[in-house]
Amino acid sequence: MSSPVSLAALEPVLKRILVDTIQMFRPGPQILNETTGEYEPGPDVILWEVLGAVFSAGGPGVVMSLAGQAYQDDTRNRYQLLTWLDAPAASRDICVRVTTATVDQGLLNRVWRVLDLSQAQTLAIVRTTWMDEVTQQAAQPMQAAQPEAHTPPF
Repeated sequence: MSSPVSLAALEPVLKRILVDTIQMFRPGPQILNETTGEYEPGPDVILWEVLGAVFSAGGPGVVMSLAGQAYQDDTRNRYQLLTWLDAPAASRDICVRVTTATVDQGLLNRVWRVLDLSQAQTLAIVRTTWMDEVTQQAAQPMQAAQPEAHTPPF
């Protein structure tokens, strides 16, 4: 039986969209630093690395609680990860990192947490995974330009 949709025709388009290198990992176990006596994060356990794309998927949802107080119901950092269909389905709480950002360098080294099992459907073209941003690389403060020394005209 053949697939209901031929992905061969879409492959050139998908190769232009799925251009960033995506790494899925689990945080490594805590390791005791014998010098300080404190536990520190161990190295991440890399599950797989594949080409993909990350897209912002909207802002926060606000609903009214029973007491009449508004509260944030949804994450304000919701993103979608798109990968090839042959990529493994991600499960809840796996972490995602962009290790190579082809177009937008603002994605580089940002980390997201998978919110739920990757979507699967009959007429799928790419694998879609919903994520919530955990951390992002802090922007480096720009140094103010030094004013040029000049003599007033008077």
